[in-house]
Amino acid sequence: MPQLHLHGRLWATLDGRNFLGRGRVELLERIRATGSISQAARAMKMSYKAAWDAVDAMSKAWGRPLTASAAGGRGGGGTRLTEDAETLIAAFRRWEKEHRRFLESLARTGPLPAASDKSASLS
Repeated sequence: MPQLHLHGRLWATLDGRNFLGRGRVELLERIRATGSISQAARAMKMSYKAAWDAVDAMSKAWGRPLTASAAGGRGGGGTRLTEDAETLIAAFRRWEKEHRRFLESLARTGPLPAASDKSASLS
């Protein structure tokens, strides 16, 4: 018997606007790892503007900055995540685990109707 797998994407919205999803969380994690929005964008094969716009949209929706920048110069500049960003990343990763568990539990709820049973319903 074939094994059923269910797939789904998790998005968090805030006041009706897309706020956090897998891609945005990955962007924040790459900023953490590289200390740079431009390097994070490059690693994700996205433009600096798209990365900056995503960080800006998240910060505006959240109501507080999710990144902090240091001016360049001899020691170099850079971008670091704020405590709020770290908290949001951890929360999203927890939600993602629960989402996966939920989908796995749905897939275990019973067999699919036989393909030959034209009157069968998936609901």
